[in-house]
Amino acid sequence: MTISESEFSQKRTVSNDVVFDLRNVKVSFDMDRGTSQVLNGVSMEIYRDETLGVIGESGSGKSMFASALLNAVVEPGKTTGEIIYYPENGEPVDILSMNEGELEKFRWEEVAMVFQGAMSSFNPTMKIQDHFDETIKAHNADFEERMAHAQQILSDLHLDAERVLDSYPHELSGGMQQRVLIALSLVLEPEVLVMDEPTAALDLLMQRSIIRLLAKLQERYNLTIVFITHDLPLVAGLSNRLAVMYAFDFVEYGPSEEILRNASHPYTRALLKSVPSIDAPLEELHAIEGESPDPVSDLDGCSYAPRCPLADTQCTNVDPEYRTVDTGHQSACFYWEESDNAVTYSLTQEGDGLLPDRTAVDTGVTSSETVASLNDVSVEFDDSGLLDRLFSDDVTTVQAVNGVSLDIQENEVVALVGESGCGKTTLGKTAIGLQQPTEGSVLFRGQDINDAKKGGDDVDISYEEIRRSLQIIHQDPGSSLNPTRTVLASLAAPLKKWKPEINAEEREAHIYNLLERVGMKPASDYATRFPHQLSGGEQQRVALLRALLMSPDLILADEAVSALDVSLRVEMMDLMLELQNVFDTSYLFISHDFSNARYLAEKSNGRIGIMYLGELVEIGPADEVLRNPSHPYTKVLKWATPAMDPDVAAEEAKQEPPVREIDVPDPLNPPSGCRFHTRCPEAREACKNSSPELRQSDTNSMSACFREDEMHEYWNSEPLEDTEYPE
Repeated sequence: MTISESEFSQKRTVSNDVVFDLRNVKVSFDMDRGTSQVLNGVSMEIYRDETLGVIGESGSGKSMFASALLNAVVEPGKTTGEIIYYPENGEPVDILSMNEGELEKFRWEEVAMVFQGAMSSFNPTMKIQDHFDETIKAHNADFEERMAHAQQILSDLHLDAERVLDSYPHELSGGMQQRVLIALSLVLEPEVLVMDEPTAALDLLMQRSIIRLLAKLQERYNLTIVFITHDLPLVAGLSNRLAVMYAFDFVEYGPSEEILRNASHPYTRALLKSVPSIDAPLEELHAIEGESPDPVSDLDGCSYAPRCPLADTQCTNVDPEYRTVDTGHQSACFYWEESDNAVTYSLTQEGDGLLPDRTAVDTGVTSSETVASLNDVSVEFDDSGLLDRLFSDDVTTVQAVNGVSLDIQENEVVALVGESGCGKTTLGKTAIGLQQPTEGSVLFRGQDINDAKKGGDDVDISYEEIRRSLQIIHQDPGSSLNPTRTVLASLAAPLKKWKPEINAEEREAHIYNLLERVGMKPASDYATRFPHQLSGGEQQRVALLRALLMSPDLILADEAVSALDVSLRVEMMDLMLELQNVFDTSYLFISHDFSNARYLAEKSNGRIGIMYLGELVEIGPADEVLRNPSHPYTKVLKWATPAMDPDVAAEEAKQEPPVREIDVPDPLNPPSGCRFHTRCPEAREACKNSSPELRQSDTNSMSACFREDEMHEYWNSEPLEDTEYPE
């Protein structure tokens, strides 16, 4: 029996029954340069049957809070204070006083943990069935009863239990692995489920689907959920309460809607103002200035004071206690009543509706000069194993890109959005000449890149010049920077190669000027640092500058902000747009996050392209694609992007998900006809037989959907048999 829609729609009520009571909990590590305080006197009650969302920037102490709840802080970390657990049946116990045997029983039977990386949680040599067997037997539970329960949970998570249990972890998609891990954590029916960034590595659709599933599981199994994330919009709709963590302690907590609408701590308000979303006013989004305190530092007063616009001498000298803002709403700020005027924010754009009228808008392209042109490009990869290639004539190919045509203009931003494995990165690398197409051609300012690479008399632009003009910024800046080179050396290298006429003194002055321009001050200090001495945001700035120093015409930004904290993404994207005007470059921006794509493309008056299983299914002006999507898959991605506004989120929660299946089909064997038809709620028999081409929709966007043609046989064909959405 699966969870019914009626069960899900019932309003959840939070019991005042406390399941966890934390009192002055501290976690510290002794280091050579001092004691690192990574949890600093946390006091918090967690109620039975509630979902508590714990949010904050990276390094704020969220994961340490999760580990402390299970008394699982790794050595040499020390946990002090009291963490009182109140079982539903039994006497309360301080888990910090439990011995190893008691902790082993407690950690699966009472409180279970779901970690961020599902793949690292499984033994790759064991089948999924073996993981369940091992867990059940280790706790001496009734095997038949627990396995029946496991199969029920897998079914609730809309997985084929028999197939999944007989699979190895690598045979499952990332979304499947995460759902299996949730099922494994619930097999012994714990009272509390602690989830530490459980969806961070997943696509938007899978994230939203798992959040929806968790809401149903909580209702079905009477769970208390502690959901830890840096993604505030994602958890806002799931949580009964939100707790905001900054500098290793909670600065504000309260009912979710109250925190979202009436945040009273300056940090919470600044965080809400800095998070890219699909509906917040772009002009009001701003990064939080300054940096979080070092865990080794011993600051007096409020930890947020160095970054707070309201801070005075009282704030820097006295640690504020919690003030009661409203029922259940507490804020650790002296000036919480003035915070709304000091830090303003909006959750949605005024006058925006859920389904605005479809009207034409300007395309945003200001130049007719084409930088890069992809013409009917296809890219295939040989996925055959070594033994297959040696002993078999069968060749397994993956069609990563299938017949894509795209022009990128001067000074334009084109953002490509889609799920993992849809071909975004492959298409991007093909556009800048790093990947040779199997079919079709790629031109740089009219010059075929492949012809230029081969050389010859008829080449107008040399391959060397093309490579300089087409650059890339990788997702992980740390791995793309040479760890043995200083910032100055890394930035000087492209100048030495492409501008040899500049002497060392001029190079250094130019680099210092750019470092100052991107906020890395004093430049003389940052120039002598190595990559490991920089934060993630600082590393990404250096990677961006290194690409721009070659004066490129086009930069492929491949998930260039997804590894950054949400509070830093707006700052990085603003910097990209600012430097675009300085260097006259175009961006091909790859993202699985609609909110990031919306911010960069809409603010630059650029375009958003939607990719699915190697095909471009919709492209148009950013505002048009976001507010008036014409392709069913674009509507799916929009639905999967959580809204910050509680009213909008509540309205969306009432709507049926616009997709028939969660999981993407196997790219080795893509569906016939329209590749989206197996998941499309609008699909008809005609969609199985032929593939739609991009055509002008009734606005300025282009869409590859038969529904855009009123005369197509689609309208006379039978709808496909309904497929139940895997709730």
